[in-house]
Amino acid sequence: MKLSGLRILITGGAGFIGSHLADKLLQLGNEVICYDNFDSFYLNKEKNIEHNLKNPKYKLIKADILDYNLLKIAMQKVDITFHLAAQPGVRFSIENPEKTVRVNILGTVNVLKVALEQNVTKVIFASSSSVYGEPKHLPLDEKHPTNPISPYGLSKLCSEKYCQLYHKLYRENIVVLRYFSVYGPRQRPDMAIHKFINLLVQSKHPEIYGDGFQSRDFTYIDDVVQGTILAAEKDTAIGEVFNIGNGSTITVNDLVELLIKLLQKEQVKPTRTKPKLGDVTHTYASVEKAKFTLGYQPKTLLPDGLKRFAEWYLKTYEMCARAQ
Repeated sequence: MKLSGLRILITGGAGFIGSHLADKLLQLGNEVICYDNFDSFYLNKEKNIEHNLKNPKYKLIKADILDYNLLKIAMQKVDITFHLAAQPGVRFSIENPEKTVRVNILGTVNVLKVALEQNVTKVIFASSSSVYGEPKHLPLDEKHPTNPISPYGLSKLCSEKYCQLYHKLYRENIVVLRYFSVYGPRQRPDMAIHKFINLLVQSKHPEIYGDGFQSRDFTYIDDVVQGTILAAEKDTAIGEVFNIGNGSTITVNDLVELLIKLLQKEQVKPTRTKPKLGDVTHTYASVEKAKFTLGYQPKTLLPDGLKRFAEWYLKTYEMCARAQ
């Protein structure tokens, strides 16, 4: 199924990943409906989509996935739904488990039910590497046990189970993608790389939780968009779960050193604080299944991705400074 000339809905379409996905889908010649409630957890999302608002093939609907009736109207005559809307944040979920459950689980059930009623051809669900919890072996393949250690991870796992149930019970065409630490332009300000760069640019000390030897598989936004679109195009992906990561790993200590050199802030040294609840020690994606089934091939090396992100950040930072 080639993604061109289709009517596509993206829940969470104004977010970091959703807005990039919308850009690519528009480039491919699709009609895109952005469905987003602009929750206060993530401010200034309007800037992510403002360049598309005058595009006749782009439609913005400001609404919540918990609003079943509005979701039903929005999904009329839609070919594919990318369900990216969620209440993100491991730490937020520990303090606010009720909202995390409500948005992530009940919201997903709403999306699945409406998509079924409206005869949507395919639903792509954005899950997270948080479903794995503490690794028993690395890299993490899709058969690794799922033992999430945060309400956020648990909510994503429960949503995955609903996706699998709807696929088996109602024959709904669903693909589940587990994203690994996505970064790049428009990344949420509360995410690690964005926070580190923000502090370093101001010559402030980046704060590392714990000893800094925890490691992450950081995946550049362009690679995530590539994998997401491939999952929608390949009918062999239906009913399956795929890791969408970079297939490499780096410690937080080494990441901060890379950023210090990139931004030429050698005089700024990181500080350390206690580890945070809900943070796993390591993530490292096996992407062999996605490569074999989807033709997924992450192309962006971390130093290159960090350079692109830093360039975007500095341009945005300078524009904001001039506006004040």
